[in-house]
Amino acid sequence: MLLVNSNDISSQSALLPMSPESFQEYLQFGNMAPNTILSYVFAVKQFFRLYGRVTASSLQLYKVYLLEHYRPQTVNLRIRALNCYMEACRLTDNKITMLKVQQKMYAECIISEADYEYLKACLIRDEKYLYYFIIRYMAATGVRVSELVEIQVEDVYKGYRDIYSKGSKHRRIYIPKLLREASIRWLKYEGISKGDIFLNRFGSRITTGGIRAQLKKAAIRYGLDPLVVYPHSFRHRFAKNFIERCSDISLLSDLLGHESLETTRIYLRRTSTEQKQIVNKVVNW
Repeated sequence: MLLVNSNDISSQSALLPMSPESFQEYLQFGNMAPNTILSYVFAVKQFFRLYGRVTASSLQLYKVYLLEHYRPQTVNLRIRALNCYMEACRLTDNKITMLKVQQKMYAECIISEADYEYLKACLIRDEKYLYYFIIRYMAATGVRVSELVEIQVEDVYKGYRDIYSKGSKHRRIYIPKLLREASIRWLKYEGISKGDIFLNRFGSRITTGGIRAQLKKAAIRYGLDPLVVYPHSFRHRFAKNFIERCSDISLLSDLLGHESLETTRIYLRRTSTEQKQIVNKVVNW
């Protein structure tokens, strides 16, 4: 069993209040997203694999280890995970400080509108309707891939799906009219009348990992950059398109389920390619 003292974290003699497995159950009880749970539990297991017990020294050593091996964003993700674990164990006096990461003034790794339309056309041409609708749903609703796989036939007919996340927060994902109509025709063609709409070849709900892998294969098959063909890229595409057609950033923040407007403001920025094009067009002196 792992060691910690509830009064003195540097002590090596008392039992750890929560195992990584119990931590996973704690996160699930808090309605945290499945992918976040996986990454948080991985970080906690990594910490204990390296240091064996929670001490003030081992926490700082772990931060140094992260800095030597990972990018700042990953470092902060692992720190958030361990701090969440410390909260669950009520050891908040020893939280690790996060890195201050300067935010880029442009948004990158977002599939362009042209490439999105090209990919849709290729998938329709090759009769790969499942992935046509997968990317269209992400780009037309802003849904996360973990939420996408939960969409049911009943949601399509209603025109929306309600999502309840951490802290019982409610968010409604709207299915636009054109997508809804096309989906109903596709579901009738496939003979899917109830339950999950995104199924694998065995008739079970498709996995998020399967979606990621197939999107990479599609990118290579159709000559697209694999760095921009991944699930979250299409959620970014939704946000970029929405903010260009509707300037209501508060509404966009609600639709995306962001806790802060600051998170949504990145979509007001241009990609580096867009910045370059504008500079080349405008600057003539």
